Amino acid sequence: MLITSFVINPGPPPNPTLAQFIEFGNQHRDSIIWGGWLQAVSAPMIVIFAIGIVHLAGAETRFSGWMTFFGGVILVTVSLIEITFYFSAINGNPATTGLVSLDLIHAVQHLFSIIAAPMLFFSLSYLILTSRVLPHLFGYTGIVLGLTFAILGVAALFNPWQYLIDYLSMIQGFWWLCASCTLLIRAGKFS
Repeated sequence: MLITSFVINPGPPPNPTLAQFIEFGNQHRDSIIWGGWLQAVSAPMIVIFAIGIVHLAGAETRFSGWMTFFGGVILVTVSLIEITFYFSAINGNPATTGLVSLDLIHAVQHLFSIIAAPMLFFSLSYLILTSRVLPHLFGYTGIVLGLTFAILGVAALFNPWQYLIDYLSMIQGFWWLCASCTLLIRAGKFS
């Protein structure tokens, strides 16, 4: 769902005028709404999957489990705030809320890469590395993803590098997909 949301929900041109923004919104209204819905639903699904890993690892009372829960709360909160501004931009009055919502979307996207993604990836990756729920490769690649998000998140505050974070977001979507498929395959072998 997350990968599809990124594919179907194109971003507007950089620094659009009000007329360009309205034209973009009119052309892409349905894809923005569906992409926003997919992203809004996929964030809780990702966190439910992460909570499932915590449970399978027996880490509900361990620090790594609690940090994974906390990272999940941050991720869902940031994601839902971002989606709120998508809907505000597309459904509100473009002259008064459209461009403001677009600026707020960009601000919230910084929060995703600075804290939300790294927090969840670091805590969950540590948990994966200290358990047998998933192959440790997922723990190592999760740490790399979290570190890359954190570094790019700070760098993007000073550089126009959001497009790199957008690509990384698609890569992390594949990480979640591969992790869930691996867990399903392993569950089938053990049952």
